[in-house]
Amino acid sequence: MHEIRQQAVPTLGGRLDINVNIAGSGEPVVYLHSAGGFYWDDFLDGLADKYTVYAPYFPGTEPGAPEGIDQLDELWDAVLAYDDMLDGLGLESTKLIGHSFGGLLASELAAQRRQGIEKLTLIAPIGLYNQNHPYTCANWCALGFDEILDTLFFDSNQPRVQKRMTPPTDEHEKALWERDFIWTLGCTGKLIWPIPDKGLNKRIHRISAPSLVVWGENDQLIPTAYAEEFQSAIPNAELFWLSNCGHEPPLEQTEKLTHRVEQFFAS
Repeated sequence: MHEIRQQAVPTLGGRLDINVNIAGSGEPVVYLHSAGGFYWDDFLDGLADKYTVYAPYFPGTEPGAPEGIDQLDELWDAVLAYDDMLDGLGLESTKLIGHSFGGLLASELAAQRRQGIEKLTLIAPIGLYNQNHPYTCANWCALGFDEILDTLFFDSNQPRVQKRMTPPTDEHEKALWERDFIWTLGCTGKLIWPIPDKGLNKRIHRISAPSLVVWGENDQLIPTAYAEEFQSAIPNAELFWLSNCGHEPPLEQTEKLTHRVEQFFAS
């Protein structure tokens, strides 16, 4: 496991500090986490073998700093904050990965920061909407914990999934863990409720970075039809399917995902 250091980066004119987890060495890769929150997993640790990985907490989801979300009123506030963050980190050019909600942010950043994103990887991103394949934030925010497990994962008994999703055994610690999980979902939900369509379809054509769209064939959270919609909407994109995989490829298909992403980054 790589040593993780943290750097607080002022954004939005100093109104909001974004805390970034950093590990590894080499060319930069920025990773934007899903609505479930930041977690340093084996996927990120594997990338850190070859790259310097920058993984920010979405504002409000950092432990002990729930008030960060107060500085964001709409999705565009978050996009500009992350744009400021990349400047603050000195990343004039970087590879960018976004998962689910983080995929929406990564898409918006790549459309906004066209010269600064070298390669873009989107893992089961949200942000496009088609009435033939409807979904809302309630698909994940309104589920009980057991329902979330069944919806997110193809196999919730996998060791990596169990490690990520098992709450503490102490009752007090478990209550805090559940509180923080609900709050984390709420922080991202604040900006995209009820339907995560905030106009990305009007801007996605601006993405100029070569892009890789990754999707689990067994995703029950976001309709898999959106995989081809993202591929078609981005001018230079390829699609990579993962079998026996739900909405969480970094946990369920770690090795296959890592190999494909590294292959794509090196091409």
